Amino acid sequence: VQLQASGGGYVQPGGSLRLSCAASGRTFSTYAWFRQAPGKEREFLAGMRWSGSTTRYADAVRGRFTISRDRPSNTVYLQMNSLKPEDTAVYYCAADSRNLIFSTMPQHDAYEYWGQGTQVTVSS
Repeated sequence: VQLQASGGGYVQPGGSLRLSCAASGRTFSTYAWFRQAPGKEREFLAGMRWSGSTTRYADAVRGRFTISRDRPSNTVYLQMNSLKPEDTAVYYCAADSRNLIFSTMPQHDAYEYWGQGTQVTVSS
């Protein structure tokens, strides 16, 4: 079982990127995106149940980032718009076999599987 994150890169402030998280081997019940900047703790960004029944966003990204999924390719996306320099970080996708409840989604230790991380740099 693997989670493969991709799509990071270098973008100017105000720009957009779309991150992908492809799951091989199985489909999980809950997916999430986190990020970690140098010297900071891992930060929850967005989470969703594969069924689509529950979605949650962190205040810092609500309205700018959108989590979605594509069933045929077993892939979860994070569309990031209006990027800011403070969005610079390594971005990680995470997944768990359980249907995590709304209050549990932001807890990084709730997720059993993690992708390898993809670097996002926002700078002029």
